[in-house]
Amino acid sequence: MITSTRISTLILATLCAGLFTTHSPPAQAEEIPPMPPVQAKSPQDELKTFQLPPGYRLELVMAEPQIKEPVIAVFDGDGRMFVAEMRSYMQEIDGKEQLTPTSRVSLHWSSKGDGVYDKHTVFLDNVMLPRMLATLDKGRIIVGETNTNDLFIYADTDGDGVSDKKEPFYVGGRRGGNLEHQPNGLLWNIDNTLYSTYNDYRLRWTPTGAVKEKVAANGGQWGLCQDDHGKMIFVNAGGEQGPVSFQQPVLYGAFNPGEQKAPGFMEVWPLIGLSDVQGGPGRHRADGTLNHLTAGTGCDVYRGDRLPAELRGNFFMGEPVGRLVRRAKLDVQEGITVLSNPHQEAKSEFLRSSDPLFRPLDITNAPDGTLYIVDMYRGIIQEGNWVRPGSYLRKVVEQHQLDKVVGFGRIWRLVHDTTKPGPQPRMNAETPAQLVAHLGHPNGWWRDTAQKLLVLKQDKSVAPALTAMARTDKNYFARLHALWTLEGLGALTPALVREKLKDPHPQLRIAALRVGESLYKAGDQSLAADVTAAMKDGDENVLIQAILTAKRLDYPDWRTAVGAVATAHPARGVKLVGAVPPPPPPAGGLPLTPEQLALYKTGETNFKTLCATCHGTEAKGLPMAGAAPGAMLAPSLVGTKTITGHQDGAIKVLLHGLVGDIDGKKYEGQMIAMATNDDAWIAGVLSYVRTNFGNRAGLVNPAEVAALRAATKARTQPWTITDLRASLPQPLANRKDWKLTASHGLDGCMAAVDGNGDSRFNTGAPQARGMWFQIELPLASEVVGVVLDNAKTAKEFPRGYEVTLSNDGVTWGNPVAAGSGAAPVTEINFPPTRAKFLRIALTADSNRKASWSINELQVIAASPAAQTASAPR
Repeated sequence: MITSTRISTLILATLCAGLFTTHSPPAQAEEIPPMPPVQAKSPQDELKTFQLPPGYRLELVMAEPQIKEPVIAVFDGDGRMFVAEMRSYMQEIDGKEQLTPTSRVSLHWSSKGDGVYDKHTVFLDNVMLPRMLATLDKGRIIVGETNTNDLFIYADTDGDGVSDKKEPFYVGGRRGGNLEHQPNGLLWNIDNTLYSTYNDYRLRWTPTGAVKEKVAANGGQWGLCQDDHGKMIFVNAGGEQGPVSFQQPVLYGAFNPGEQKAPGFMEVWPLIGLSDVQGGPGRHRADGTLNHLTAGTGCDVYRGDRLPAELRGNFFMGEPVGRLVRRAKLDVQEGITVLSNPHQEAKSEFLRSSDPLFRPLDITNAPDGTLYIVDMYRGIIQEGNWVRPGSYLRKVVEQHQLDKVVGFGRIWRLVHDTTKPGPQPRMNAETPAQLVAHLGHPNGWWRDTAQKLLVLKQDKSVAPALTAMARTDKNYFARLHALWTLEGLGALTPALVREKLKDPHPQLRIAALRVGESLYKAGDQSLAADVTAAMKDGDENVLIQAILTAKRLDYPDWRTAVGAVATAHPARGVKLVGAVPPPPPPAGGLPLTPEQLALYKTGETNFKTLCATCHGTEAKGLPMAGAAPGAMLAPSLVGTKTITGHQDGAIKVLLHGLVGDIDGKKYEGQMIAMATNDDAWIAGVLSYVRTNFGNRAGLVNPAEVAALRAATKARTQPWTITDLRASLPQPLANRKDWKLTASHGLDGCMAAVDGNGDSRFNTGAPQARGMWFQIELPLASEVVGVVLDNAKTAKEFPRGYEVTLSNDGVTWGNPVAAGSGAAPVTEINFPPTRAKFLRIALTADSNRKASWSINELQVIAASPAAQTASAPR
């Protein structure tokens, strides 16, 4: 469990995190008859709607008015519960005021220590949709809000339960994008670092501030938890994927083999049929019940000690659209972790409700050894972009008046007939020696919290006791947490690591490999041979970790050693992590400036963390699981007109969204506007997609996005594909009538417009300032750009250029565009200007003596109508 972390899990129906082209909500024209409005029940009446296995039941912990719109619950070292309340979230169907800072973090505790929360304060008020909470020591908690990557530590210094001090923990700057597409889940992992969804980095607390370290894109969206050994499970709703990236720590990469979910795992079995799912009719059965996991929320692996042993190590996740809680078993087979639903044969779930307002958004291990379930208890759950006028989902929401039920919230405790809740902790005032004793506690929450508090105290006087525990304690959990606590205190020794590499428990051997990485990075490289030796371990999971460690630290000759092991070992998990890819080529194979490379790499990260959830990691689109053959969640971005055509098309889709069929094909996801992201974000993603996956288009720069954003600021509706294409500049179609001249390579000019990408115009000499290429059109036209394609001669793009225009070939105006080119395509844009002559002149020499080539050249007209050239004036 995770004491200090929890995922903000609010909104979740088949969210397409994709970026480019997708169709309007399904069944857009379907008539939906009105139904009696859904009515809120009292907590006592809601309790009657729950269905659980025999012996299990829920107990009410807290309800409105103490809490409203709760999305996260976390506990501090004294068992006090902090609750993030998104009080401004979707208070009406359009969500007009939801970004108003009227939300809060409340604090609740039991004065008698009996599990009854009788004391309540508003710890932090007037914040914007708090989405990340991580408790530290007494009175201190890290809070992350919506629309920012900044994280602040709020402290209560006088003990009144109200924050009175604020200091930065991590300054990440503004965060754009829809609030459903922003980081969540500030998980303090067993490895002493903090993880979140979306972000490709982790943060380590130190006495002097946060230290940032890059990790793989995790694919998570609204859920994150860990098991007893620190294995993390991320949850993604956008691509209907559910749990993802749980094979190995994302520090080493995001591994998602196809067999990691048992057959049928993604099918869900709700108790009630109310079809308020963004995927439309294709996502529910004839009786209206949801047929596939579409939403994913706060999760946890049960690690407590007060519920039956059958739940120990099981994964729990809310599905608020299905009004259910999914339980999953985790089985490791040949080094591959596989999730399965133990209630699948009975076509059931662990917990489900017949109350349409039950919205389980967070699940967390509690100090008392039970599981807590945060129930936002509301009608509409999807954010406003998915409930726009005319959409299928809006009609269903209005049909049942789901948007009218807001301002509620409950927290439930899962218990069993045999449950006797454990005692309330008092860790915040305990000495380091007292905290060490909790590292072997049967409740994982206690172990995690004790380790965290010891790391925060940074008191190395307990290092001898921790070392003794790591060496000889009979409880392997105690040995495990002692080892990681020593790592967090900077008190590890190579001798202890080597000793633990021979521990009888494989999880200790795995942990020894991992903690040893910190010694290696600090300069002690003596453990390299020990890691190589661990590749012969008899437990395949230890062997896998040895491979991961060798790769991460780039040990000498690791490729040879890993390749040999992966080839010889039969286990699928070994082959999965042991695959040795060739060294990565330069980004996209493009020669980029430092600024372009930084933009490109950021775009790559954003694509992998957001867009790929619907469009796939190879950008080929994802099929809609469980739907009719051929049904796609989102389309391919490979070779599509919107991506490879004029850049304005893709920019406009990101700025305003896209609805309707695309060339006669429907897609089940909804492409919402991404305009809340800044210009650099949009330019980076488009630059990455337009130059990868076989696409051969140009880079996009932030200034071009900014210009189009300003030009289309009055638009309030998404595009249809027909309107979008009609709005775009188009290449002039009369190239055979052009007259081409050049300062160098005159005889080869026509090769630039012959339609053969293998032929080329070439200067025949190294690029030099003053070289030029000129186009004379048959008639003056309204032009807005030039495209220079040099995909087959990638090194021969213009190092610097300027474009001038003329109506007579004699009098030339000032340059309408200037800049540096790029491979494989240089797209030059400028304001609409009427001209008959266009001249592209070089403004820089090639420092590599490269000549200048053009495989194909296009002149871009202002609009389709402008393709019909008019007479000169």
